[in-house]
Amino acid sequence: MQASRSLLSRQLLREVRQGVAREPYRCFSCTVRHAQQQPPPPKSPQDAPGTTHFGFETVAEAIKEQKVRGVFSSVASSYDTMNDLMSLGIHRLWKDHFVRNLNPGRNPLASTSTPTSTPGSASEPQGWNILDIAGGTGDIAFRMLDHASTINNDAHTRVTVADINPDMLTEGRKRALSTPYARSPRLKFIEANAETLDMIPSSSIDLYTVAFGIRNFTHKDTALREAFRVLKPGGVFACLEFSKLQNPVLDAVYKRWSFGAIPLIGQVVAGDRDSYQYLVESIERFPSQTEFRDMIKEAGFLVPGQGWEDLTGGIAAIHKGVKPIS
Repeated sequence: MQASRSLLSRQLLREVRQGVAREPYRCFSCTVRHAQQQPPPPKSPQDAPGTTHFGFETVAEAIKEQKVRGVFSSVASSYDTMNDLMSLGIHRLWKDHFVRNLNPGRNPLASTSTPTSTPGSASEPQGWNILDIAGGTGDIAFRMLDHASTINNDAHTRVTVADINPDMLTEGRKRALSTPYARSPRLKFIEANAETLDMIPSSSIDLYTVAFGIRNFTHKDTALREAFRVLKPGGVFACLEFSKLQNPVLDAVYKRWSFGAIPLIGQVVAGDRDSYQYLVESIERFPSQTEFRDMIKEAGFLVPGQGWEDLTGGIAAIHKGVKPIS
């Protein structure tokens, strides 16, 4: 594997060793009072055998996938607007930071030695093999390829965008037409469930990314184990997701915005209050930084440092894990 990925893996490993039921429609003010007065719902991913959560609603596991598919089919064409509302407009900065921090691509001027291959070997693959899960619109994939090409002068790194929702993939393919990668072998879109990636060989991926998607998975632990399976030894799991604000005052303000304003704006802007209501509820149900860090460890990953980086006080967080080399 290329030097830059090897450097990223070694840096993360070094840090490891050093650190070794849905609510009915409510008016704006009623929604705010409800969010402020009610205790958070249980954090367990399953409320009872055979059931799971869909926002604050308890549903059968068998139908959650269908309901999530419906939400993202509804918001596919207004995905950027949705993220602007959910993040107060700064999700673009978070994504840029996420990609810069991972530094995808192999710099051809650097050494080609890796922990798992012979330096300079003719059989050594060029570039990184990146899997971007729940990345249907291509937001992260385009950034990864741009960074590899312009920063690391790497014309070989490739990204497979996997998403369970065909409408999101359609939107991604449409957006790809305005990039240099639309008809390039460096970019591929596939419809796939993150919990069952049978089409991806074991130990074949250098970098697995998921941005603002994992909170919608029915079985997050299963998806994490599947990420572990497809990554090469030394490969990196990286997740960007909405998280928990650490400042109680800012948390109260953000919840007031989330539960009071976002569904209302969703109704006005997109004509779809229910989808936006689910999205803010899904953030509230997502595990805390510590809980999710522990889930990553339980899947077999080594976790660098404390395991996450808070963004904007914890509105979002970046989590990483490294698949052990041996």
